Amino acid sequence: MPTLRTSVHPPYAAYLRVYEPLAAFAEPERSYWQGYAAQRPRPAAIDEHRGRLADLVGTPPLAVPEQESRDAFVHEADGVLYLCPWRTRLRSWLALAELADELPPSLLDAVVPPVVRAQAESDWDRWRAQHPDGRPWILTSTWNIPVRWFLLFGDDEREYIPSEFSASELPASELPPAEQGSEQAAGEQAEPRSAGAREEEVGAKRRTAPVLRYRTPMAQARRRVARGFRVLRETLDDGPLVDGVEEVGRWLEEFHPRSLVELDYGGLVHAIPEQGLAGDRSAEEVAEGVAALRAGDPVRAGRCYRRLTERWRRVQELQFAN
Repeated sequence: MPTLRTSVHPPYAAYLRVYEPLAAFAEPERSYWQGYAAQRPRPAAIDEHRGRLADLVGTPPLAVPEQESRDAFVHEADGVLYLCPWRTRLRSWLALAELADELPPSLLDAVVPPVVRAQAESDWDRWRAQHPDGRPWILTSTWNIPVRWFLLFGDDEREYIPSEFSASELPASELPPAEQGSEQAAGEQAEPRSAGAREEEVGAKRRTAPVLRYRTPMAQARRRVARGFRVLRETLDDGPLVDGVEEVGRWLEEFHPRSLVELDYGGLVHAIPEQGLAGDRSAEEVAEGVAALRAGDPVRAGRCYRRLTERWRRVQELQFAN
């Protein structure tokens, strides 16, 4: 794989994002986002990763930014402006809580010293008391995509952009920080692309990483989650899958009904061979499995589930590769 022309390698992570229409934000935030959307260039996902890495390598590490991010992903469709605020500080608190559940105490203390965690937890408690309705617009999953995320989308909403080479002598370090999506090539407003879509340099040419994502209206995502949850609850025992679908459904209810929901494979495109990305139909397989359960065919549903989990298990095991 060619070397990324950046000091920060995109994390092997996928993202579930909600883009809310500008009208969903109250003043003065609405006016701020309207002005922000008009800026060129805007920071990209890799800029957030670079900033967080700089915070974490300090002594002592800064586990959570002192101020909340004022950046967002921007998308425009059918004349409507949509925004997905980064909320880096909130997501850092959530990630720190997950890290405490995943790492043994000795390793956790080495990565994030107890005094740093104590300060972060104190700040988070104070923030939650002041923002009881606070929630992230972005969910992150490293080395894997939860099965429940695919339940929100249909195969016809899948967008796959293969990698390509373009003749250019411009060094990647001089490229504009705003990442351009396929919409810009068609003459539409530029849209930030995932960290996995940053340019790579091969010889005198630039290579763009492939992009794989789904995007659907909020109303459609909610309908699919509700139907899927009903089927799973009626046919399966209580467990992580059923609970996870219910949790995603509750999260979606926090946002404007005319929002857009996006699943972006992000940096995982660097962990999956391009042939595998081109043939990936995970959302279709989840829909097939749910339909089989609804039809009373647990054998076919089991085949779909095993096929899906086996594919993602192979990706997840790469985190332990030398």
